[in-house]
Amino acid sequence: MSKQASYVSGISNQPLLGMTIGDLFDHTVAQAPDHEALVSRHQQQRFTYRQLQAEVDRCARGLMQLGVRKGDRVGIWAPNCSQWCITQFATAKIGAILVNINPSYRTHELEYALQQSGTSTLIFQNQFKQSDYTQMLCELMPEIHTCHAAEFQSARLPALKHLVSLDPSPQLSGLISWADLLARADGITPAALQERQASLQFDDPINIQYTSGTTGAPKGATLSHHNILNNGYFVGEGMRLTHQDRMVIPVPLYHCFGMVMGNLGCVTHGATMIYPNDGFDAELTLRTVEEERATCLYGVPTMFIAELAHPDFARFDLSSLRTGIMAGSNCPIEVMKKVIEQMHMRDVTICYGMTETSPVSFQTQMDAPLEKRVATVGTIHPHLEVKLVDPGSGQVVPRGEKGELCTRGYSVMLGYWNNPQATEQALVNGWMHTGDLATMDEEGYVAITGRIKDMIIRGGENIYPRELEEFFYTHPAIADVQVIGVPDAKYGEEVMAWIKLRDGQTLDEADLRAFCQGKIAHYKIPRYFKFTHAFPMTVTGKIQKFKMRDQSIEELGLA
Repeated sequence: MSKQASYVSGISNQPLLGMTIGDLFDHTVAQAPDHEALVSRHQQQRFTYRQLQAEVDRCARGLMQLGVRKGDRVGIWAPNCSQWCITQFATAKIGAILVNINPSYRTHELEYALQQSGTSTLIFQNQFKQSDYTQMLCELMPEIHTCHAAEFQSARLPALKHLVSLDPSPQLSGLISWADLLARADGITPAALQERQASLQFDDPINIQYTSGTTGAPKGATLSHHNILNNGYFVGEGMRLTHQDRMVIPVPLYHCFGMVMGNLGCVTHGATMIYPNDGFDAELTLRTVEEERATCLYGVPTMFIAELAHPDFARFDLSSLRTGIMAGSNCPIEVMKKVIEQMHMRDVTICYGMTETSPVSFQTQMDAPLEKRVATVGTIHPHLEVKLVDPGSGQVVPRGEKGELCTRGYSVMLGYWNNPQATEQALVNGWMHTGDLATMDEEGYVAITGRIKDMIIRGGENIYPRELEEFFYTHPAIADVQVIGVPDAKYGEEVMAWIKLRDGQTLDEADLRAFCQGKIAHYKIPRYFKFTHAFPMTVTGKIQKFKMRDQSIEELGLA
């Protein structure tokens, strides 16, 4: 008898939500207007659902008054804050496409994202950690110093018409303040907003998230209301969320983890969103859980490891916790045991997915045996299909055999923004090819075993070697470069670059780090560099990265 095929489909009694994000948000407000919706601890702000709705609607009308139309791209470049959340729902209400810009981006990456998406309005924070966003924008667009905000025009980024600063009193003439944006709402009637909102369809594009690609340049995964609203809803269902849940969200909002699994997971269930800080801080996260009596906590494994390792961990009362999500990279079994036992998260779940699938396609059941909750990424999400195929032939492999994981269903992106060629390669007959290798057991549990592509996952951040290689090629002294991932106890993987210099050129590690500074995100800067005269290759001239990895592990003593 032939073995069962590695194919599963998600059955559910719960139908998909056939509505826009704005309509769902208003529905939740009507159900529980006085329930606490959002707590931004570092900003000392609290909003009930009714109060949050008032802010969202003001922001939406302010953007309309600026001239933002349905389908226009509105970028947000900021760490976690209340304005991020408000912008997320405001853009959804007016049919503008929110472009998530990583707070770690530097000028090179920022310019690409703004240019490729054709962003017309950018909302940004003045600075975050070591990044001075205003200074970077001035570097790209010196016109900020001289142009009046109303007539702003950039030579390098001609599509960009409005810059909204979250600084309470921006000093430069080309910038609009957040308060001014909200004040502009008076120029648009609530009826005009309602009319715009009513004209939207749930299949309209609503979000662009940049994921680096094997071709070097990041690709903008374009997601609809239907994609992300339903994914947030079913992730919440997987944790049995209710309006009584209070979720601490220390993961970044610019990722699907924060804005979909966090914000939309809460709003679809009337739960409370709680931001402990603008960036991750283990102590602030633990304190927030205790003081807010949180029932749910999110994080990538490195965040949970940092919380458990905090010297004062034992003095925090985490007994209110029940559930949460650990995702982003493989979860060590010992960490999972400690999270369940010491953090009281008996119902913690693990999720698997990718930005292009909104993101989640697998989630562990809360009552699954511990071994299944750690050794696998769980079972298929409702209303989705997954098959594992032989990467060479495209044939579905039998259960127990390794194959590439492909997802089909409501969660699959509309495509890569303005990139039909990349879309065609990734989407075949509606199936999203993930590039991840996996096995499926007889019960339908899936375990991720590796990657076809050589992507590096560092502390939950996806890093694509080709993108970094393209960047290093811009250095005049570098003849060739290959980037690989090597194991790391703290982050799972670290970045390593093998560098081949041009004849007669000299460079050292310090020179290369200085070259990266301010141009690429800090987490992409290689931890290790190796100067070489040649790379291991096949007889046909194909570089063998697995050999480079093995050699590096041995030389660096990382085995």
